Amino acid sequence: MKKFFQNRKMLSALATVAVVAALLGSTVTLRNNLNAPLFVQRLGNDLVSVGSRIVSAPVAWLSDGINSIDDLLNAASENDHLKKKVSELAQVEARNAVLEKENKQLKAAAGIKKTLTSYTTTTASVISRSSDSWSEQLTINKGKNAGFKKGMAVMSGGGVIGRLTEVDTATSKVELITTTDSSANRFAVQAVSSSGKTLHGIISVQSGGVLTFTQASSSSKLAKGTKVYTSGLGGVSPKGLLIGTVSETTKDSFGLSDLIKITPAGNLSDPSVVTVVQRSVS
Repeated sequence: MKKFFQNRKMLSALATVAVVAALLGSTVTLRNNLNAPLFVQRLGNDLVSVGSRIVSAPVAWLSDGINSIDDLLNAASENDHLKKKVSELAQVEARNAVLEKENKQLKAAAGIKKTLTSYTTTTASVISRSSDSWSEQLTINKGKNAGFKKGMAVMSGGGVIGRLTEVDTATSKVELITTTDSSANRFAVQAVSSSGKTLHGIISVQSGGVLTFTQASSSSKLAKGTKVYTSGLGGVSPKGLLIGTVSETTKDSFGLSDLIKITPAGNLSDPSVVTVVQRSVS
């Protein structure tokens, strides 16, 4: 009897495996032959799809809400920052207006109409620049008809890039500060050292077109980042035009004096519009 029951269990297991295999085979065959899934399968797919949408909708809404709140917080912070900047700008403008008024009053009291810093500006367009003299000169589209005169300073990009060397009726040639011509008329400049002392000198050009501050009035060094301006003491350039900033202070090839390298502030690489500066004081 015991042996019978054991055989019966084995036969039941084999029968179950055979039924499962038959169902799987028929399901695969039926799926391959049908143009559409079975109703039960379609119903299950639809239920899963609807369920995922129901779950994902509030999750997406919550995520969008969190992102919106974050954007609002960032916008509020940026708005406060901009308001602060606008307030500071308004204060600077107000202070400049007061200083300008005081300056005019002091000039009037001293009987001075114009100073070394007084100048007017005129814009012009660059019309040509020869490739063989790229670092030497360029030509602009205005001349004597705009009141230009030889020696006037020319700026572009916030700094001095050269001066007028030839002035015709409708065009002018600009000699760049990077010219290697040893006979070029160099700008007289000044800078304030870390000790507060004003140093005077001229701009020179080393090999490779590197600008240098040739220090003439003192042996005090200029710190990196110090701004260098025209001094108004040479030629017809007004005082206070930005030449550039000190990039490095080394010794010359003889090791005797300081060689102060200058990073130009003006756009020397590709200026399309320039500003010609006319000093008002005679």
